[in-house]
Amino acid sequence: MNKIGIFYGTEKGMTEMMAQVMYRVLGDEIASEPVNVNRATVAELLGYKALILGMPSYGVGEIPGRTTGSEEGNWEEFLFRLDQTDLSGKRVALFGLGNQQKYYARFASSLIHLYHHVASYGAEVVGAWSTEGYHFTHSSSVVDGKFVGLVLDHHNQPEMTKTRIFDWLDQVKPALLEKLN
Repeated sequence: MNKIGIFYGTEKGMTEMMAQVMYRVLGDEIASEPVNVNRATVAELLGYKALILGMPSYGVGEIPGRTTGSEEGNWEEFLFRLDQTDLSGKRVALFGLGNQQKYYARFASSLIHLYHHVASYGAEVVGAWSTEGYHFTHSSSVVDGKFVGLVLDHHNQPEMTKTRIFDWLDQVKPALLEKLN
């Protein structure tokens, strides 16, 4: 498929809302309608060469799923089905949500798990994002001084959400589109 696939998991609908914003910004000429991983198949995800994957933070930096009490946006279940799938040749950009005031000691730490899964299956991960402008003491999702993907805190910094999405998409769009050619 010659479009960017957008897949997300969600707890309360916020990750879905951010995925929809990204879809509208990118436009339906280059991006497919976002899909909740609860309704996605592995074959559907594998149909894309370029992907944007999003997830909320949960608990102490866990992947949302049945073992953490989450019924919605079950990344844990989807990653189990994806286990050991070859993602070589795929280019993936990640985004995650977090709350830096309430969870300042583990801000957006769940995103690192998604990063490790797709990278270990051979995907090229793009879209590292600066920690500048955030206020937290620790995040497992920071590697080499940057988040492994876009991190949004719509609860505490809603005025920054749109700008961060636009700036991040400007950054990752060329790398994702390059995979489509």
